[in-house]
Amino acid sequence: MSKKMSVSEFGYKQELKRSLSLRDLVVYGMIFMVPIAPFGIYGYVAGSSKGMVALAYLIGMVGMIFTALSYAQMSKAFPIAGSVYSYAQRGIHPTVGFIAGWAVLLDYILIPSLLYIVSANALGSLLPAVPTWIWLILFIAINSVINVLGVEFTAKANLIILGFELIVLLLFIVIGIIAINKGIGSGFTFKPIYDSSSFSFSLVMGAVSLAVLSFLGFDGISTLAEETKGGKDTVGKAAVYSLLLVGALFIVQTWIAALIWPDYSKFQNLDVAFYQVAELAGGVWLKNLCIIATAISWGLANALAAQAAISRILYSMGRDGNLPKVLAKVHPKFKTPYFSTIFVGIISIIIGLVFMGQTSALTSLVNFGALTAFLLLHVSVIYHFIIKKKSTNYIAHLVLPGIGFLVIAYVVYSLDAASIALGLSWIAIGVVYFFILKGTKKDVSFEETM
Repeated sequence: MSKKMSVSEFGYKQELKRSLSLRDLVVYGMIFMVPIAPFGIYGYVAGSSKGMVALAYLIGMVGMIFTALSYAQMSKAFPIAGSVYSYAQRGIHPTVGFIAGWAVLLDYILIPSLLYIVSANALGSLLPAVPTWIWLILFIAINSVINVLGVEFTAKANLIILGFELIVLLLFIVIGIIAINKGIGSGFTFKPIYDSSSFSFSLVMGAVSLAVLSFLGFDGISTLAEETKGGKDTVGKAAVYSLLLVGALFIVQTWIAALIWPDYSKFQNLDVAFYQVAELAGGVWLKNLCIIATAISWGLANALAAQAAISRILYSMGRDGNLPKVLAKVHPKFKTPYFSTIFVGIISIIIGLVFMGQTSALTSLVNFGALTAFLLLHVSVIYHFIIKKKSTNYIAHLVLPGIGFLVIAYVVYSLDAASIALGLSWIAIGVVYFFILKGTKKDVSFEETM
């Protein structure tokens, strides 16, 4: 069977432009995860792990690999836009697909707003005279224009910003190593990866529940399946490669940070803990550079990727009639889902302004949506291949997704009660909307897919 991707076999017309290579997808995944993501949450992970922050990221990366492998399996079976929405819809049942899409909407449609808020607040600390809402709107306007112009333009912008992030990260690593050699910190040890005096499984897994959230975003690669010019395994390869690359960077930077500032209990403010480490290693200029890098990587690069991903989810659900059809409109020149892109920009402005001072509540909703979608993804692999296709490849289609399900289930279990309550409320709204939609019209998307 040919590995050439075609959406016609699934009843769709190829409307989006295929222009993304494997490299573009890997860059997109790295951008979405943000190679310097630990800069923003380092203090919390270090405190929860009692200094074994590198171990928390190592276990988090290993755990998320199972989810990446499930994405790889489903993207080969169904090389279409829509991510877990399409996979659950066609792998299990359209009703389950709608719930998966509704859950992932909670993640994707809110995460750009969260990223914009964090970036606006970061720049606000450097330029307090400029209202943070101005930065918010500026970031959204820039990203909306770039995404409408097309994924090729987005890919080029991603490559430039990723280069900047990696340069800043390299500077921190080099300066950090020099600082450690000069006597700052406690010297080179393996304590950030394993400290026998503090280690316990429950302790480290509690920290992993925080660290694993830094990896959210690699799944966004699957939303670009209809704009990829490789074979059916391109999306899966990109998800795994980007996860391994970013995971390695997370481990290295947090290990060095822990060596520079071994006493995690003495951070003045957990929100800016990493910047304190940077200042100790290289001075105020390195601290400010890390702050600026965080603002750019989260507010431009990461949010750019997030907006591109959610616009494809909306495009896919609109195309199926599960959301207003207008969301499936494609720009005649740029071949991008421009209406969905603009819609996400408007929603991001509204949510960003409303939640400007409530980032914790917004974060909780984002986390629940992503993790719930991951659970349904693993179930989709098992059901589609083992139950429907009678696959005998038990390792790839049963054992690995089974482990992935258990890992994600543990992380969901570790969420606070408020997060779970808010997330379940969103799912309940989706169920009500689904039955209203099903009761008011007959659409092919509600029929059993082959």
